[in-house]
Parts: sequence; C-alpha cells; structure tokens
Amino acid sequence: MTNPLKRPQHPDPYELMPKTGSFTVTSADVRDGEQMGLDQVHPTGNPDGKNTSPALSWEGAPDGTKGYVVTCFDPDAPTPCGFWHWLLLDLPADVTSLETGAGSEGGSLPQGAWHARNDYGTNDFGGAAPPQGDGPHRYYFVVHALDVEKLDIPKEASAAFVSFNLAYHTLARAILTPTYEH
Repeated sequence: MTNPLKRPQHPDPYELMPKTGSFTVTSADVRDGEQMGLDQVHPTGNPDGKNTSPALSWEGAPDGTKGYVVTCFDPDAPTPCGFWHWLLLDLPADVTSLETGAGSEGGSLPQGAWHARNDYGTNDFGGAAPPQGDGPHRYYFVVHALDVEKLDIPKEASAAFVSFNLAYHTLARAILTPTYEH
C-alpha cells in the first residue's frame, strides 16, 4: 500500500524570495544534504530524539551587517506553508557562532538574543519530526545577515510575521540544508 502522504518535495523556499548576497555557514553537528542524527530530532518524531539545536559557525557576511537572525524551516512538511522549527532573533553582529544546544530550552544565548515562537508553539529549537514514511524532509538552517541591529518584532509574533520582516532586512543568507527521514 502506498503512503498517502508521500509526495514530491516543495520548492526551495529561498529560491522564491528576493535575491540577496550569500556567505558561509558550517556545523560540526549537521551536514548539508546528509541525514541528521537523533540529537536534532524532536521526541515526537522519534522517542530517542534529543531535540538539541546544532552548533553553527558562519563567516563572510557582507559589510554593513548589523545583526543576525538564525532560522530552521522544513518546506516539506505536509502543510501548505511548511513548518518553522527555530527562530532566533537579534543576534549581535559580532556573534559568528552558536554552540550545540544554544537554541534548546536553557541554552546559552548572546545578550539580547531571543527565540520567537516556532510551529510547535514553543520559544526554542524544535527538532525534526516528519511523518513516518513521508520521505526525506529538508531542514533549512539559515543565518540571515541583517541591515538592522534588531528586527523590532513583538515577542508574541508568529513565525510568518518574523519571516515577512526578514525579507525586508536581509543583506545575505548562509544556508545549510541537512535532511531527516523517519
């Protein structure tokens, strides 16, 4: 029997956005195009999931960068609008890395940085949890270099509202896209 959820992947969401510059993001915990380990999986997706945000390091942001936002988005979720796993706002321009677990509840964030609500309804990193048998999902970990120090977003803002405002302040993006399949 064929899984009714298995379907083609959605388009790359950042190909649909206004063009920006680019720079580089790397991680010791996740690799571009490779399956994530259980550390970055939500317990609802696998009971052995640790729900830990990966370490990220970036370099080469353009001159004029005044701050950063880090997001994680799954465009392959079985919804018309994807699924936001992580929205970390107001990172200072002198921050160029996050340690493993920085986005997790109780993680160490730079002063002034904060989490907007993800699609799990929590203000932290929420790991991968695609439906079983739905094929591989892509997780876009994106560092957005901004032309402002802070987005001036209300604490109760939705992920869509954050994303909308990012579109108007992003100078460049660094993208790392691991996958996960349950």
